[in-house]
Amino acid sequence: MTEEPKETSAKKSLNFIEEIVEKALQEGKNDGRLQTRFPPEPNGYLHIGHAKAICMDFGIAQKYGGVCNLRFDDTNPQKEDQEYVDAIQEDIQWLGFRWGNVYYASDYFQQLWDFAVRLIKEGKAYVDEQTSEEIAAQKGTPTQAGTPSPYRDRPVEESLALFEKMNRGEVEEGSMVLRAKIDMANPNMHFRDPVIYRIINRSHHRTGTQWKAYPMYDFAHGQSDYFEGVTHSICTLEFVPHRPLYDYFIDELKQGRDLEDHRPRQYEFNRLNLTYTVMSKRKLLALVQEKYVSGWDDPRMPTICGLRRRGYSPEAVRNFINMIGYTKYDALNDYAMLEAAAREDLNKRAIRVSAVLNPVRLVVTNYPEGQTEEMEAVNNPENEQDGTHTVTFGRELWIEREDFMEDAPKKFFRMTPGKEVRLKNAYIVKCTGCKKNEQGEIEEIYCEYDPESKSGMPGADRKVKGTLHWVSVGTAVKAEVRLYDRLFSVEDPGSDERDFRELLNPDSLKVLNPCYVEPFAAQMPANSYLQFQRIGYFTPDKESTVQNPVFNRTVQLKDTWSSQQKSQA
Repeated sequence: MTEEPKETSAKKSLNFIEEIVEKALQEGKNDGRLQTRFPPEPNGYLHIGHAKAICMDFGIAQKYGGVCNLRFDDTNPQKEDQEYVDAIQEDIQWLGFRWGNVYYASDYFQQLWDFAVRLIKEGKAYVDEQTSEEIAAQKGTPTQAGTPSPYRDRPVEESLALFEKMNRGEVEEGSMVLRAKIDMANPNMHFRDPVIYRIINRSHHRTGTQWKAYPMYDFAHGQSDYFEGVTHSICTLEFVPHRPLYDYFIDELKQGRDLEDHRPRQYEFNRLNLTYTVMSKRKLLALVQEKYVSGWDDPRMPTICGLRRRGYSPEAVRNFINMIGYTKYDALNDYAMLEAAAREDLNKRAIRVSAVLNPVRLVVTNYPEGQTEEMEAVNNPENEQDGTHTVTFGRELWIEREDFMEDAPKKFFRMTPGKEVRLKNAYIVKCTGCKKNEQGEIEEIYCEYDPESKSGMPGADRKVKGTLHWVSVGTAVKAEVRLYDRLFSVEDPGSDERDFRELLNPDSLKVLNPCYVEPFAAQMPANSYLQFQRIGYFTPDKESTVQNPVFNRTVQLKDTWSSQQKSQA
């Protein structure tokens, strides 16, 4: 069998946007330049859907030696805030990307205003005093032409004067708008005299009260791309119908000059939709404001800061986005794929520590009272360079309550009377019994250890079927552990007709306290990557301290959700 040439193989691995970029560069368009931009509106925190766009915009510029700028689409001061500007920059950097320059749509307010004035003077825009409901009713349908506004042919001087009044704050919000005069019969509804300016009497986070009339997205976006020298304006599929209008305004801006090889061009890819969550900023904001979650960085939120606080690494997020890829059709991605990407990444980077979440006391009855010894524990079997740390072994230990069964079935390979198990990094012990309280609950478990079976000792490698983790009662640190799960209980809450609040998963957060962790784990700083052995991947929360550690579960060691859902179906 002939081996396929490497070049052909590499071509096949390109996504369709990369193919477009390579073709443009080969043809010398835009003088061989590649410039992209990431243009978020600073009206909320970025979520994992934005992460997909970030990986595309910044990643493609990085791959082909271009530049990606960050541009804040700050054209609506009613919703925007400096807090969001700062958070967006932090999230992009955390994901591992750097921008060439930082721009704002507000940088171009004067140029956009001048362009709008020119359109009015050329008879291509007019001030409309109808309500938004009246304008919407006159739009028609895709198969039926719209009805022209009664203000469509008002004199140029009148529109100019009213446009100035709009910006001086002399007229009320909603009382008038500026519309482009294009084609009320165009089958593309976006061409039916779109609104390009509206009044917002609110102080802007950068320009203060200088402006009262603000440009709409469709009017500001393409021109901003042109002013900055963007070559590839990459966005999501909902902007496909907007693309002809994007091109129309750029053509008008340059008044018919030949732009074929020197203009920004818009390309669209599929959005990232994830099961058991929502991506609507409006709904996410409602969850925060109505205190269904603790904030934008609640570890159940699909926000980038929420994923960071939950213990996801930037590499895990980027790997997940690579797994799902870029296409021209929308799909609903399984949340389990995101968790799988986290497991694969964390298995390589997480430090292994011992923690007991549902503790019961284990007494090694033949171990000398008051004696302790240090055992060596490997930090990460996947990476020898991570080294080791010591754990203290003593007569009394905490183990998981689920690891003991008084009357166990044949295939129960954990602790049960008369059988042996190994305590990880320590000794083989044989269970000798237990003590119960008046309610029949297990209070203490008893065992005896084999002094010749210490891990690492010559001849101590005899096989037992079970290995249990533990922490020493004498040195263990009390901790709070937060078990996070999917935020919603239905697979696609975004398409469900019920109020999204009714679909929240009541078990999305379980708080366990007290749990016990080894001192080494309690000293780990926030955002460290840990594996609680035999339990899952965890990270210290931002509220965690050495004295009062708090840990968030990132993901379980195995995907148990899918099997649970199948059993309930």
